[in-house]
Amino acid sequence: MGGGVGLSVHGHFRVATEKTLFAMPETGIGLFPDVGGGYFLPRLSGKIGYFLALTGFRLKGRDVHRAGIATHFIEAEKVAALEKDLTELKSPSKENIADLLDSYHKKCNLDGDKEFILREHMEKINSLFSGNTMEEIIQKLNQDGSPFALTHLKTLAKMSPTSLKMTLRQLREGASLNLQDVLAMEYRLSQACMRGHDFYEGVRADIDDGKMQHMLTDAVPMFLPNRMLIDKDQSPKWKPAALEEVTDEFLDLCFKSLGTSDLKL
Repeated sequence: MGGGVGLSVHGHFRVATEKTLFAMPETGIGLFPDVGGGYFLPRLSGKIGYFLALTGFRLKGRDVHRAGIATHFIEAEKVAALEKDLTELKSPSKENIADLLDSYHKKCNLDGDKEFILREHMEKINSLFSGNTMEEIIQKLNQDGSPFALTHLKTLAKMSPTSLKMTLRQLREGASLNLQDVLAMEYRLSQACMRGHDFYEGVRADIDDGKMQHMLTDAVPMFLPNRMLIDKDQSPKWKPAALEEVTDEFLDLCFKSLGTSDLKL
């Protein structure tokens, strides 16, 4: 979650185990999927990256591989052996590292008979989360009316409207940018969040201790107000409070170059 994803997801090889938990919960605290989320999320199959980014849906274990986030899946008890085999490779190369990881992956039968948790919903995800705007996505969910659509409609209703619109545009723009340009874009967005209201409010009212622990240790601890550790009422007051109040002009300012203050990589 959070910064932990950023440290690993851009690697050429990404190994998950049954203990792996993946989530990008930032829209629930008034932020956006940073750490290069604008690069890797829109490059996942179909619209699953948009779904994960906007709803904060959690994937566990083998599902992290099935979603295309991890490249390999092995049992947690085999990690030490894999590390040993990797360090003992005589001439490490991308090819023989891949061969070794493939061998571990193919031997792992854990949860192999379980269907991908989102498999039956992929058609809906690809359709409902294909909207060009958040208003269009909300409209599609309302019109669909299925239990799946209504469940995630309720989830989106809890998220920061600013974060939702910012995130959707981040992914749409990031789909055609290289990683360096995505990180520069996300730095601009981070500064916009720090100037705004919802990030502080979302952290203050954060509803999930486990999520908060990850955000504290992995993301931006230097920026967070001290009160957040004790003042969690599970009821963030977003400003603006409605999607239609988050204007394109405001978003343009969030994405605007910072000039000499832009991130330099």
